[in-house]
Amino acid sequence: MRARPDLVILALLLPFLVSIPVTATTAAPAPGRLAVEVLSNRADLISGGDALVGVRVPKGVKVGSVRVKVGKRDVTKRFTRTTGRRLVGLVRGLDLGRNVVRATALRAKPGRAVIVNHPNGGPVFSGPRTKHYRCQATARDARCNQPATYDYLYRSTDPLQSDLQPYDPRNPPADVATTTTDKGVTVPFVVRREQGFQDRDRYTILTLFKPGKAWTAVAPQRQWNHKLLVTHGGGCGASYAPGEPPLVDYSGTLDGVPGVTSSYLTALGKGFAVVSTALDNTGHNCDVALNAESVMMAKERLVEHYGTLRYTIGTGCSGGSIAQHTVANAYPGIYQGLITTCSYPDTFTAGAQFADYHLLRLYFEDPSRWAPGVAWLPTQMAQVEGHASHLNAVVADEGLFKAALNPVHECAGTVAPKAGDPSTRYDPATNPRGVRCSVLDLLVNQLGRRPKSVWTPQEKAAGHGFGGLPFANTGVLYGLSALKAGTITPAQFVDLNAKVGGLDVDSQPTAARIAGDPASIANAYRTGLIDEANHLDEVAMINHGGPDPGLAHDYAHAFWTEERLQADQGHTDNRVMWFGPTPLIGDVSWATEALTKMDSWLSAVEKDGSRKALARKVVDDRPADVTDRCVVDAAAQVCSVEQLQALQTRLSTPRQEAGGPKANDTVACRLQPLDRADFDFMLVPFTDEEWATLQSIYPGGVCDWSRPGIGQGPAQTWLRYDARGGGPAYGGRNLPAVPARSATGVVSPVWAPMLRK
Repeated sequence: MRARPDLVILALLLPFLVSIPVTATTAAPAPGRLAVEVLSNRADLISGGDALVGVRVPKGVKVGSVRVKVGKRDVTKRFTRTTGRRLVGLVRGLDLGRNVVRATALRAKPGRAVIVNHPNGGPVFSGPRTKHYRCQATARDARCNQPATYDYLYRSTDPLQSDLQPYDPRNPPADVATTTTDKGVTVPFVVRREQGFQDRDRYTILTLFKPGKAWTAVAPQRQWNHKLLVTHGGGCGASYAPGEPPLVDYSGTLDGVPGVTSSYLTALGKGFAVVSTALDNTGHNCDVALNAESVMMAKERLVEHYGTLRYTIGTGCSGGSIAQHTVANAYPGIYQGLITTCSYPDTFTAGAQFADYHLLRLYFEDPSRWAPGVAWLPTQMAQVEGHASHLNAVVADEGLFKAALNPVHECAGTVAPKAGDPSTRYDPATNPRGVRCSVLDLLVNQLGRRPKSVWTPQEKAAGHGFGGLPFANTGVLYGLSALKAGTITPAQFVDLNAKVGGLDVDSQPTAARIAGDPASIANAYRTGLIDEANHLDEVAMINHGGPDPGLAHDYAHAFWTEERLQADQGHTDNRVMWFGPTPLIGDVSWATEALTKMDSWLSAVEKDGSRKALARKVVDDRPADVTDRCVVDAAAQVCSVEQLQALQTRLSTPRQEAGGPKANDTVACRLQPLDRADFDFMLVPFTDEEWATLQSIYPGGVCDWSRPGIGQGPAQTWLRYDARGGGPAYGGRNLPAVPARSATGVVSPVWAPMLRK
């Protein structure tokens, strides 16, 4: 039989066919993808033209074959191989706006990240700036930029030298102390100080440093423990010129006192870096967005030039507590731990309290305003104010309230007004277009401007509304508790409420009550200027304080935060309260002890590899010796919050004495009808004339404290204050989601989820 040609050909080809791989069933593995990570901040919030970038290289890809470009520019030489299959480099020369970083390699899918770069002089998210600003004399441009400077300081072995002293590496002094860090590294206590400008203001970075030795983000000197302490100042003010970064724990009250060691020195000795910015000092800048922005920018610079961070702890008194509480709540992820003292939760709930003091003082201290037959004893004044002494109201008003809301007082960057000169300080008569030194105008991006329907002649002359009033006293029945207790008469009660009046936008007294600006009131809550503690569950907190000698820092303000946490979380287990005998701060050593305790707390959270939510870890990993504390007869003991309140007289406020909530977080109450039946507790009832007067005072009704206040609600997190089409976004708009593989170097990975909210 003749063979078929097709079978002959098949037989000849069979040996070759069986040697060919069958690709349909045994495909080669797909190449891995390079991962580009922006380490120094959120990729969309980078500033200053540089960013620390990492590239993760998959297995099977030669690390040496990786090439990195920014746009068309090759930046591969900026990258160094670190541990594992990773390259890290500081990419410089970024354009303003969008930059694409692309990594390629043989046998790998390319990776990319988009970086949005902002000016070193800001803003990043704080929104449009005031046109009037006076930079330092040495500034290189209108954004106050100038090169950073570096010098050295040291700690002396002389116990009388409590502060750091100048150090000359070419001629070292003989009294340099040594320190052993928490990594077990013993070095001379020599500190390098970097000073520069960001966001049109000053910053300071301090680290233990060996002069003459190299330090880069990839290879830092080994005494650094990759932890950060941020220090804050006190007060509440507005400035239009650069200020000084604060460093001391107690806003200068114990600065330079022999035997008192500030916690920032303890932190340096342990190996921490220390950062402070002028803009995180509320006395210089009472703006939560700028507080947060400046700390974020300084942390970014730290990561880019010193190395990645594990966690950040804040510390500060009074305004320093406000900055920590409000930034941590409105911009979660900037801090992991807070150490607060002389504590307030925020500016405007205390501000409403102090506004009440101001108005009550205008009435109480001017007997000519009292009706015939009405007289007030100092003890009665104090009862209405909720304090043991009228002194608290005086100090709060003179030291904190008057300057903060007075638009004509002297503030940095302004000069005495001259008619027709818009660059100088505001004057309602001669210069209505001038620069207003009220914090309400500093905060105009957050609060918004007053609506045209309520403009004063000065606002009409300026051509715009001034910063909105974020509180009201309409409906407040001042002295209600004292009336119920029978310690003031109906005549006193009626006369007080008829004449207490209010304030206008220039902080001048008016016969009418303060109506406030509803949009600004709502924005105060929305932007986090009023801190309802809605986003503090993933932050560890230690608060320490002591008796208030009449300085408006009574321990009640610390309890306001406690009650707001309880209302939001159902517990306060991520916060401890220490009370001691030293006025305001409890004990001079507690700032340092609190730093040590907080460090151990965050270290425990960092080591927790469980799948529990971060908020749960913060509670569960709190060390057993970090508890509520009170000091009685110089003996420390564990005590409950209830015991703390018994030991430290918890002072009240005018609104609380008017029936308001203990948390004092209602700055503008909702109204209910004035009802004579609500006063049936009175042994001596109102006369018909007195009742008619009350009806005329409260035509819209009186406070219904059982309901949330006007505009009251939680803060929105990570707001920005520039509109998409340019100009301000009053009240803020939410930033987009955090870009993927972004900001992993700002904190240890356990805290990374916070940055993605």
